[in-house]
Formats: sequence, structure tokens, C-alpha cells
Amino acid sequence: MGSGRFIKKKRILFTRIFVAAVSVLLLFSSSRWEKNEMYSTTLFAVGAVMVGLATVGRLWCNLYICGYKSGTLITSGPYSMCRNPLYFFSLVGAIGLGLTTETLSIPLLFLVVFSIYYPFVIRAEEKRLSQIHGAEFQRYCKEVPSFLPSLRRFYEPDEYVVKAKIFRRSLLDAMFFVWLIGVLEIIEALHEAHILPVFVYFY
Repeated sequence: MGSGRFIKKKRILFTRIFVAAVSVLLLFSSSRWEKNEMYSTTLFAVGAVMVGLATVGRLWCNLYICGYKSGTLITSGPYSMCRNPLYFFSLVGAIGLGLTTETLSIPLLFLVVFSIYYPFVIRAEEKRLSQIHGAEFQRYCKEVPSFLPSLRRFYEPDEYVVKAKIFRRSLLDAMFFVWLIGVLEIIEALHEAHILPVFVYFY
């Protein structure tokens, strides 16, 4: 098994375990600010905007890399602003999703876990890309920041060939955070109907 596939499998496994653990937590917890309409509405609205931004951003990234991910070094579009825009937008979506729980604790948890785990993933993937693309990738690393986008570096071509079938398959993945907002709203409704008990309250 190639190192890229191994890293991807480990990342997917870790993500699934973490999502399962957080799901159990959210099933039996609620926000202490739920009855304060101003706080709860503000947190949810900001979170929804961030999830929307993340969804569009992930679609944008997938448009550029689907079908090209290993064989071609992508340096235009979102990849002209930073080397890992897909992870950047994923973090934005994770924090946004956390805010839609109408708490600050859950998005903080997502931020901490991401900050601890994903730097290892990024370093491993960039090591693999360096082995594949050599000096071209090293030059790209010197010119483009790793994670936080630099708007002044933005470049996009007038035309770009999209692998339509592969991109279509990625659409469902990009909608992940939007679907989870719906799941959170169902859980909240079950709490309000006293179908699911609440054992823990978070700020």
C-alpha cells in the first residue's frame, strides 16, 4: 500500500472514531445558552455562515484537484493562496458546525483536536508530494503559505479542464457539514420533546 493511501485510511479511521464519539456526546448534551435567544441565535447564525463558506470552499478545492490530485501539482485557484485550502475550509466548517450547537465549548474542542492532529497529516502528505514533484514542489512551498490563505497570491486561469465524473462524486462529500446541521437540529428537537435525555450542558 502506498504511503498516500495509508495516510488517507488512517485519517478516515480517526475522523470516523472522533465523529462517533462527538455524536454520542451531542445526543445527550445541550447548550446552557439555549434559552437565551440572543446568544443562541447569534452563535447558530455565525456557525451557519461558516458552514456555507466551508461548503463552497470545499467544492472549489475539489473542482481543481479531482482527477489531478497525485499526478499533477495544482498551484492555481484556491491552491494559489495556500497549499492546504481543503483542510483550511474543513476547519472553518468544523468550527462553524460547532457553533451551530449554540455553544463555544464544542467548536473549541474541534479547533484543539484539529490543531493537534492535522499538522501531522499535512506534513506527511507534503513529504509525499515532495517525493513525487521534487524541486517544483519545494519551490511552491517557498512561495505559498501552508495553511492560512494569502489573498494577494490569488491566481486562476481563464479556463480549467474539470474531470466531471470525478467531481460529481465529490459533491456529496462537500455537503457533509450542511447535512450535519440538519442532524443537530433533529437532536435538538428530540431534546425539546423530552425523547432524548440531556445529561450535560455546555457553554
